[in-house]
Amino acid sequence: MATETGLGTSFMKYGTVTSFLVVLVAYWYRPPLQGSELDGRLDAVLSSLLRAESKVGVNDVARPKVAIGFGGCVDLIVDGVDLLNKIGLPPTDQPLHHDYIKSAEQLAQSFAYFFAPGAASERYVMNETLFSLLVEASRELPGNRWAVGGNAPVMASRMAAEGCDVLLGGSFSTDFNDMFSQHIIVAGNTLDEPDIHLIMEYPSGATWGPYTSRRANRYIVHSDDHNPYLDSMEQFEEKLKDFQPDLLVVGGLQMMDNFPFEHGEREALLGHLSHLLSSASAETSVHFEMASFVDEGLLSDLLALVLPHADSLGMNEQELPNLLSLFRGSNVTVLSDPNPRVATVLDQMRDLYRLVNEQHRELGLGRALTRLHVHTLAFQAMIVTRGSQWKNTMSAVAKAALTANRHVCGSPDIDPSKARLIMDESFSVSARDGSHRIPLQESRPVSCWDEGDYQICVAPVLVCTEVYQTAGGGDNISAAGLVLQI
Repeated sequence: MATETGLGTSFMKYGTVTSFLVVLVAYWYRPPLQGSELDGRLDAVLSSLLRAESKVGVNDVARPKVAIGFGGCVDLIVDGVDLLNKIGLPPTDQPLHHDYIKSAEQLAQSFAYFFAPGAASERYVMNETLFSLLVEASRELPGNRWAVGGNAPVMASRMAAEGCDVLLGGSFSTDFNDMFSQHIIVAGNTLDEPDIHLIMEYPSGATWGPYTSRRANRYIVHSDDHNPYLDSMEQFEEKLKDFQPDLLVVGGLQMMDNFPFEHGEREALLGHLSHLLSSASAETSVHFEMASFVDEGLLSDLLALVLPHADSLGMNEQELPNLLSLFRGSNVTVLSDPNPRVATVLDQMRDLYRLVNEQHRELGLGRALTRLHVHTLAFQAMIVTRGSQWKNTMSAVAKAALTANRHVCGSPDIDPSKARLIMDESFSVSARDGSHRIPLQESRPVSCWDEGDYQICVAPVLVCTEVYQTAGGGDNISAAGLVLQI
């Protein structure tokens, strides 16, 4: 079995309890790292990740071609607590999950529910008066920022910047179109006014009444009535025929979550999308980017109509257990551990990889899942089928880890003085008793090893401590990881 850690031991044949305890005792009693030693460690990890990323480049002569749908918006980014204070919304004493927002009281309850654990969330606001109030108050807040938003435009911008030619499916205003790179071709309608999505960011340690956030994250609300309809899909499909992409990416489908469609509308749209994906050439890889879904009916439709046609999936630590729960026949998992251990995530990834491919073999439809990327605050993890079309996994995981810092800190240059490692100094490859631990080596921080028919790679993230923006992080990370693998 191969490993990027430099250790000759197989990590999938679990070792003895004695050896596990020896490592655990050493971990418990290790002396804490002091200032200069910690700074030196961060510098070493950063240098090693940069070296791993640079081992592979993108072909500038024959740029990879990527088609990405759907949708787009303008993000209005504000401090979430400042906004709630601005509109005079007091902290609730009853944090609750709501599938959608109809009142200020529900907004307070929903925000508190996700704010304290620091979990990302996105909700549709049915009350247009409330949403207008939030937008107008946000415009008046000092420090507010406007940015290109939506899964597809964010991924498109990242992939164009990283060296790809991109076909983007979305409907935008003229001013919006002018903001895109020359390497992005837009397929869609022209809107008079773009939809606004309100990004309520908050840093780690922020307080709202009795609640304190455990990590930096965002709570997103919108009252979008264009993107749920995938209204650029026909134009995108038409241009796709001549574009002949190396990779087809689908995201933004969370806009359909709890949207008040007429009976049969959503099913018809997803049926059209399913046909588009099933018509993709065998030479074109297909990636589906998960998001925050709570509508079980929509998730069931995605499992039946979209996922079978994707050979690559991307998601975060909240979306992984949610999707896995659906595959196991359980209910939606609204809130999961926002800081899961590596072993927990790897076990969930193994289960999802197995269940998706078992379904593929049983139904005999669509594509086998050959790539699974999970991005968390502390680390990046990938499963890639050996012998599949996906290349350069070790470098791709390193690039994803570096992109996490670059995006959240808002700078292409990584400053170790504004970063920290929160991934454990060693991690277990599984939560099963007696499983081996892999130490984090500063000189080779990306650990890769073989299991079954696939390879697993894990890389630590240099977590940004001076947050500029968390929104769009997953899209940037997933896009950057894909670039080196097509």
